[in-house]
Amino acid sequence: MLDRVTIDALMGGSHADPWAVLGMHVVQHQVLVRVLLPGAVGVELIESGSGCSLATLSRHDGSDVFEGLVPDRHERFSYRLQVDWGTHRQLLDDPYRFPPLLREMDMWLFAEGNHQRPYEFLGAHPVQVDEVWGVRFAVWAPNAKQVSVIGSFNNWDGRRHMLRLRRECGVWEIFVPHAASGDLYKYEIRAQDGALLVKADPYAFRAELRPRTASVVQRLPAWVAPTEQRRRANAHAAPISIYEVHPGSWRRNAENGWLSYHEMAQQLVAYARDMGFTHIELMPVHEHPFDGSWGYQPTGLYAPTARFGTPEEFSELVAHAHEEGIGVLIDWVPGHFPDDPHGLARFDGTHLYEHADPREGFHQDWNTLIYNYGRNEVRNFLVGNAFYWIERFGIDGLRVDAVASMLYRDYSRADGEWVPNRYGGRENLEAIAFLRQANQVIARERSEAVTMAEESTSFPGVSHAVEQGGLGFAYKWNMGWMNDTLRYMQTDPVHRRHHHDQMTFGSMYAFSENFVLPLSHDEVVHGKGSLLSRMPGDEWQRFANLRAYFGFMWGHPGKKLLFMGGEFGQVGEWNADRSLDWHLLESPLHQGMQRLVRDLNQVLRDFPPLHRIDFNPTGFEWLVADDRENSVLAFARHDGEGGEVLVACNFTPVPRHGYLVGVSRPGAYRELINTDNTVYGGSGLGNGMLHTIQQQVHGRHNALSLTLPPLACLLLAREEAQG
Repeated sequence: MLDRVTIDALMGGSHADPWAVLGMHVVQHQVLVRVLLPGAVGVELIESGSGCSLATLSRHDGSDVFEGLVPDRHERFSYRLQVDWGTHRQLLDDPYRFPPLLREMDMWLFAEGNHQRPYEFLGAHPVQVDEVWGVRFAVWAPNAKQVSVIGSFNNWDGRRHMLRLRRECGVWEIFVPHAASGDLYKYEIRAQDGALLVKADPYAFRAELRPRTASVVQRLPAWVAPTEQRRRANAHAAPISIYEVHPGSWRRNAENGWLSYHEMAQQLVAYARDMGFTHIELMPVHEHPFDGSWGYQPTGLYAPTARFGTPEEFSELVAHAHEEGIGVLIDWVPGHFPDDPHGLARFDGTHLYEHADPREGFHQDWNTLIYNYGRNEVRNFLVGNAFYWIERFGIDGLRVDAVASMLYRDYSRADGEWVPNRYGGRENLEAIAFLRQANQVIARERSEAVTMAEESTSFPGVSHAVEQGGLGFAYKWNMGWMNDTLRYMQTDPVHRRHHHDQMTFGSMYAFSENFVLPLSHDEVVHGKGSLLSRMPGDEWQRFANLRAYFGFMWGHPGKKLLFMGGEFGQVGEWNADRSLDWHLLESPLHQGMQRLVRDLNQVLRDFPPLHRIDFNPTGFEWLVADDRENSVLAFARHDGEGGEVLVACNFTPVPRHGYLVGVSRPGAYRELINTDNTVYGGSGLGNGMLHTIQQQVHGRHNALSLTLPPLACLLLAREEAQG
């Protein structure tokens, strides 16, 4: 018999071990069935196979606990419950009759921090058990007193489905019969201090659209096979030109609403293909509660945001991009997370995912929390998530946000506001180990995919292999190049001769990492204005400056990244709450800017010297680096097989006729790109086809006599040698 304390604990949803008292039990060779069904009027016990009624369960002591002995039965058997709810009758399976479903191997690997795919057993998974369809729920909450799953399948009543604790790893589990894909759910977690927390599932594959915060039962996305085509497209020697996009504001529909994933597949992919970009990079598509964070404060790392559609539709977007030859990168945010009540903060009543000490666990800049990278289960959560997007959606790669904030314990902190590592240093050794582990797993298991670090310091070896002491990223954003060159371009041309080194200094370290040259969203927000608005001079000069800058960038060693709107000369600063100003393309100058970027991408693809050797000094040669008085730069790009492209830039509004540039080999050179071409909105000054002359210039025996247009950049290809 149950005592009153046990009854009250069950009715309060706080019983420490409901499996010990609920379900079927053999007591002194008799079979006892006990169920908790709040709101039920009556309960009959039904034999599963025959459908025969075996007993009517009695209400226990005025509670919602029903129990009864089964006549003539002495061993466990499969049963169902015929429940009378007063208004209707319902045939149910009792969740407390099913055994534990999780494998011990999964739990041990998870506890050790070595489970590569924790999403395969944690979270909500529709499964069939004993010919009964339902959902297996599992959640890591080792310090909880009790955990229940609540949802649309049980009237959000935490007493209906209390989970079983697997003590070897702190994971709670239950199989809920009749729950199904599309059901809403959360976890009701009772902390040791008695506090009742209601949390979304950290491993949910789908979530409700904000401001609602429930998780949604969703099947694990299908495995996506790697392809040799994507491996080649993401390789160091490939032409890579990335179009960075905020999905919510690239373009709006007729009602000024977001485009769906399906609409993006049709419109965004077609646009990127037409513009010649090789990759689209989507700003974070993880579920996030606050639009104003642009996705960089995620609460659902495993769930593509419901703002734009379903996980299936996101999969279709990626697949369609690949069909069109476009790679898809996503921003990934393992550096911090928000403290929203339904999220990871104090998940089981303790600092489970984050550090307890705010000197380690709180980001002052963003008012967010920092993952405890030294905890095995947290590393599993994050490394598994990185792998999940690649393996289950076919993502080409992850751009990892705010890596610098992860690498240093004193990041943006004053003395006394941070905790040194175990050696007394400032490096975050646990974060470094986590990043290396994530990069190694991806490189080993899905070598066609890449990771890119947004890292703004001089931390060594960010894009070097872990075996060589590096962090293991495939690429690193070149923030120094971006800052130096943007400052130069904002300077009035009359003063540029005093800042010439800002354009040349990047070559001093250009090959120390595998660099991406980023003109990202960060450069067009927070009062900085658009790229075009930051250029000096009148309207014509602003466009000419930006065109010249793009020409220099596409000619410079390193992969390319451009934030949306920059390609057609967006005038206003980016506003995430509305569409880009596509109407600007009615203007010839904006049309010309767009055409230039399209042509630069085409030339990048077609001419191996511009992409094949981006990360080795053998692919680059200064021709003119020191003409600061004329603000002229010239360099050559090589492909290692005799191919050569010459890049020459004039960053003043003064045209230079007969400007001699020494070249290493004689031959004919054809203009591939002239950013001053009239089709781009320029003045039309140019060269066409040129032949070298025999003259000693810049220490070389041959030279080209160039016409350098005002505020312009030329890209010329060497075509043949002179006999």
